[in-house]
Amino acid sequence: MDRRELLKMVAAATGGIVIGGEFFLAGCKNPDAGAGKEFGETDIAFLDEVAETIFPKTSTPGAKEAKVGQFMTVMVNDCYTEDNQKAFRDGQAAINAACKKMHGHDFMKATPEQKKAVLVSLDPEVKEYLAKRKDFNKEQDDLEKKAQANGDTNFERKTMPDHYFTMMKQLTILGYFTSKEGRTGATRYEPVPGKYIGDLDYKKGDKIFTGLN
Repeated sequence: MDRRELLKMVAAATGGIVIGGEFFLAGCKNPDAGAGKEFGETDIAFLDEVAETIFPKTSTPGAKEAKVGQFMTVMVNDCYTEDNQKAFRDGQAAINAACKKMHGHDFMKATPEQKKAVLVSLDPEVKEYLAKRKDFNKEQDDLEKKAQANGDTNFERKTMPDHYFTMMKQLTILGYFTSKEGRTGATRYEPVPGKYIGDLDYKKGDKIFTGLN
């Protein structure tokens, strides 16, 4: 599985294009990323816990072991627009607030089961947000067409950032399966370059293949 195939997998798993994926593929920084704020050790630890809740350690390494939190911070600062960077950071506070409301304490103090309950509770919110964003983008499309028809060169299209939990889920999957731990521990790893076997037998329950370079 190369990086392009991985992006397709992440998009299918999260129901949308991978945010910042084009810059991940190109290995360059988004010109609209801005300066970006530094993430501290506390932020990285928090993101590790979010990622670990999505990919917990079992018989295979978890997301925390794969240092997915650190990966998230690099991707956010290098590949996200300023709007999405802000939404992502605000999302950390939103998750903490949701945990306090649900369990009476911070996300970092929650049990694995409590953390899972908090993240699962965000899915309906994401769906509702995506519907609003779709309507918003359609409205902007209509306004832009109207402005063009009227010769209005001063029209400035407004944007609505992606949902923070969509970003976190995408980065967790992307970070995990591009890490050494994810490639060698949770998948059937084939180094690239390596020998190609086009008709290798598959048994039910076998891990997927990766060979990222």
